[in-house]
Amino acid sequence: MTTARGGAAFTFVHAADLHLDSPFVGLSKAPQTVRDRLRESTFAALQGLCTLVRQERPDFVVIAGDLFDAADRSLRAQLRLQRALADIVSTGSAVYVVHGNHDPESGRKAKLDWPEGVNVFSSGDVECLPAFNRAGELVAHVYGISYATAAVSDNLALRFHIREGAPFHLALLHANVDGDAKHDNYAPCKLEELSASGFDYWALGHVHDRRVLREYPHVVYPGNTQGRNIKETGPKGAYVVSVSDTGRVAMKFRDLADVVWQEAAVSIEGIGTEQELKHRLLATAEKVQADAAGRPVVARFRLEGRGSLHEKLLQPNVADEWLEELREWLGVPEETDGWLWPDSIVVRTGGVWSLESVSGEEGFLGELLRIGLSVANDEALTRTLLEEAAEALATQPRLRDWLQKRTYEERSAWVRQAMELSASYLREGEANDGA
Repeated sequence: MTTARGGAAFTFVHAADLHLDSPFVGLSKAPQTVRDRLRESTFAALQGLCTLVRQERPDFVVIAGDLFDAADRSLRAQLRLQRALADIVSTGSAVYVVHGNHDPESGRKAKLDWPEGVNVFSSGDVECLPAFNRAGELVAHVYGISYATAAVSDNLALRFHIREGAPFHLALLHANVDGDAKHDNYAPCKLEELSASGFDYWALGHVHDRRVLREYPHVVYPGNTQGRNIKETGPKGAYVVSVSDTGRVAMKFRDLADVVWQEAAVSIEGIGTEQELKHRLLATAEKVQADAAGRPVVARFRLEGRGSLHEKLLQPNVADEWLEELREWLGVPEETDGWLWPDSIVVRTGGVWSLESVSGEEGFLGELLRIGLSVANDEALTRTLLEEAAEALATQPRLRDWLQKRTYEERSAWVRQAMELSASYLREGEANDGA
């Protein structure tokens, strides 16, 4: 579906969630080379954005919040951003920016001047600014509002209203659409509200997964420009958006990540020895490196499938031993591209028998699994069970918040893993009793 606009064609870049100077916590055991490269990776992705602008020569760039990782932003992050934005506007592309929950207006910041051509929306109310193409023609109105403080609970989308006089209307907003449980519910709004607002393109930030929620009108999350942990895997970058004189929108995603986070599955099905598992781990590591096309990779290896190695993998410290050996085999990353650092190995395997099949047996184990499966298959029961089991942890605010954000799929998987472990121990006990 397109609309006849009667305006000139133009191109813009949509980026969000730069998170400059992210600390990358939880990597104390990683070599210094890995830590140093990750520490610089958000800045490298920013440079990638500058390179993208020089190559594509868009008419303007929009950045939808969380340019910095912390409200009290580091000086080096501010200076690097100032330099990068000066680089972008020197190519003839204007820049439009809003601040989000990580970098609200209330945060501590240095007294630096934005380069001419950089437009930063305030937190007072939604502002409307004109956007021009390189020929000087008005091609769009760009609307935006920044966060005043970190925790914004108001539906900011309701404050956006079209101002006539431009052929295209672009709304720049840092928000959680339809209450994504994986992200804090700041500036919550509904997709149906955005769709009915009259805007042609909602340039969103906050959700770190790349998503096109709707087309015509377009409602788009580009994701962040650099993954920051093992939950932010795969390509990360920005969209290059071209709008024709008839309103047709064409989008191209460009990967800007300097370091790739990846989760790789390794199946134990069909193998019965540790030597075979070693071969699969190394073959998977080789493929992950090849897919990264020369960029550094931080990877989690997920052992899955059903097989005879399942019980051995559940033994205490076995996964840690495999991780240490895998790191030894791959070697210490050097200060060059193309290295792979195994972040972790997680065991998600099952025995040669399925829980469902054993649950049909008579006796204690069968009854235990029948009860467990009924819980795992019921969202309310799963939540109740885990809340009761973790009651002692609920006194810790950060742990409580983390548990509350877990999805039903994650909670159900925990219950099934617990059943797998219980079944393995009980089976082992029965075998020993009969020996």
